[in-house]
Amino acid sequence: MANASSHCGAARLIRTENRGYRTDSMSPRPGQFRRWRRASAALASLVVVVAACSPGGPSVEAIGARADDAVVVASFNFAESVVVAELYAQALEEVGVPVARQGQVGPREIMEPALEQGLVDLVPEYLGSALAYLDPRTAAMDLDVEAIRSRLEDILAGKDVAVLAHSPAQNQNGIVVTPATAARYGLSKVSDLAPVAGELVFAGPPECRDRPFCLPGLRETYGLEFQDFLPVDSGDRQTRAALSRGDADVGLLFTTDGHLAEGDFVLLADDRGLQPAENIVPLVRREVVARWGQTLVSRIDALTSTLTTDALSEMNAEVGIEGESPAEVAADWLDDHDLKGD
Repeated sequence: MANASSHCGAARLIRTENRGYRTDSMSPRPGQFRRWRRASAALASLVVVVAACSPGGPSVEAIGARADDAVVVASFNFAESVVVAELYAQALEEVGVPVARQGQVGPREIMEPALEQGLVDLVPEYLGSALAYLDPRTAAMDLDVEAIRSRLEDILAGKDVAVLAHSPAQNQNGIVVTPATAARYGLSKVSDLAPVAGELVFAGPPECRDRPFCLPGLRETYGLEFQDFLPVDSGDRQTRAALSRGDADVGLLFTTDGHLAEGDFVLLADDRGLQPAENIVPLVRREVVARWGQTLVSRIDALTSTLTTDALSEMNAEVGIEGESPAEVAADWLDDHDLKGD
């Protein structure tokens, strides 16, 4: 998923003492690049600071050394990522692996260097978008799932990051409209937007301007030039609100958004195949794999193989519509699938 903010800037991650902050809102406020999930006050945590642009692209500098053996499970800055990271965190805790949660770290420009440098240890990623970030020259939409995963393994082999088994669950960028807009313009697939895009406002995350599976891809693959672009959040509350209020006509939501099943929005079919396979895949520091061995790998693989796209949609609805906490939703799902304890 092209789902994490694309900030041109060098990022420094400064290690501080965790004070037990929690993430209670799934939509980051403007300018806020991280929030804290609950973690032990004894464990180290990270503060994300975005600095000035650099010719070589974003970089990460670690200040201070890690003082514990906890596996730092990190999530991107959107709701589903927080839920999925919580699944992995709780599953590992159940088999005795100490965990520190690093919630809503931010975009891949921050997350990937943090993973490579060992500031975070485990990131539930999305295959196609991960490859597009790490190797923009490869057309991920032209590759099948196994080819994407194989290419990721090749790229990360020299970065001390292991690519574990991917899940059948996936979440792609979805182009959506309200039912009223769909009826007005006769929209059922993305290509239907071509005759009317010049009259419409598109809402999406700020990085949508540059990411290949958002506005550039819609322009190149579908010939879509919208009247205007409204930068909002990453497929979350602000996007839905902009569409519902009529501030935008077309928007980017994730295909596992619980509101789609409710009929609040119409998902337009990606009839020209712009979006790549976006199966969830855990990326884990090789040092962590070596430290915990099969205890960690077996538990992660068991969770990964059980997770489905429908389950993602259901959990997203529980958090985004019913107002349950990611921790509660994750605990219930693990219990329902016999992944709570041995």
